[in-house]
Amino acid sequence: MTEFTGNHILSVNQFDRDAIEKVFSVAHSMEPYARREKRTTVLNGAILGNLFFEPSTRTRVSFGTAFNLLGGEVRETTGMDNSALAKGESLFDTARVLSGYSDIIAMRHPAAGSVSEFAEGSRVPVINGGDGANEHPTQALLDLFTIKRELNYHGAGIDGLHIAMIGDLRYGRTVHSLSRLLCLFKNIRFTLISPAELAMPQPIVDAIKDAGHQLTITDQLEGNMDADICYQTRIQEERFPSQEEANRYRGKFRLNQAIYTRHFQSKTVIMHPLPRDSRMEANELDIDLNVNPNLAIFRQTDNGVLVRMALFALTLGVEDLVSKYERDVVWHSNKSS
Repeated sequence: MTEFTGNHILSVNQFDRDAIEKVFSVAHSMEPYARREKRTTVLNGAILGNLFFEPSTRTRVSFGTAFNLLGGEVRETTGMDNSALAKGESLFDTARVLSGYSDIIAMRHPAAGSVSEFAEGSRVPVINGGDGANEHPTQALLDLFTIKRELNYHGAGIDGLHIAMIGDLRYGRTVHSLSRLLCLFKNIRFTLISPAELAMPQPIVDAIKDAGHQLTITDQLEGNMDADICYQTRIQEERFPSQEEANRYRGKFRLNQAIYTRHFQSKTVIMHPLPRDSRMEANELDIDLNVNPNLAIFRQTDNGVLVRMALFALTLGVEDLVSKYERDVVWHSNKSS
């Protein structure tokens, strides 16, 4: 991806390492605004159409927050039943209409390929906020941004990383997109841990192998792993044919402090795209991990705002104007990190 301005962001396949570094550089520059130490009105008068046809908390709110922090306004549609799609309107027609009301659109939809189909009818740039079990490019970028920061803290970089991905790798779109981004780097070691029925899709496995990376596939945690990152995913119950089938796998890969100590290094970073399933029968990430300094799940969510601010600025071509429209803050929160 050599040019961001005016283009859709639909897939991680659009990115090369230079594009990733550009996003990360701009994301880093957004920190004073995200922390409300400064404010910018660079997108004053611009409107984001935030279209979420599938349940979402973090992604939907962080897209809106990111746009607001750049001075823009947000218009939202949530749920399929609350839209004309429930009346049989096509994605193309919906796109033609709603893009007339917006300067940029962020969209989530439960069907794979739906956001690309929508983008064909849009008159403004569209950013994919997740399309079924297919992709979640902005989550992958914020995950990679988090990995970079966490490893930098330990004096390491992404090249040479060992990442353990655990849980529902079949339906978990975040690990699909993150794996494809990691294929752009060097000497990555992937350990994929899941029940055989929830294994990583073969096209992703093939991409890892074709990129020359090391790959281990197993159905259980074994021994003491030297992973730099432990990336856990929840059981994507909404994508299973039935609730009964989803329940078969719930709680298979629970992680608490004792299990962490047994299988991982003392510096292994714990990541999860959230929401974590905290129900007793699942308890994916136990609350006793909340005091573990290597639990990065909330740093991930904070980083998501920075990355989405960067993508808005780049896609709308204002990344070099943000500081020009900088103002002092009227109100500042002294929130603890």
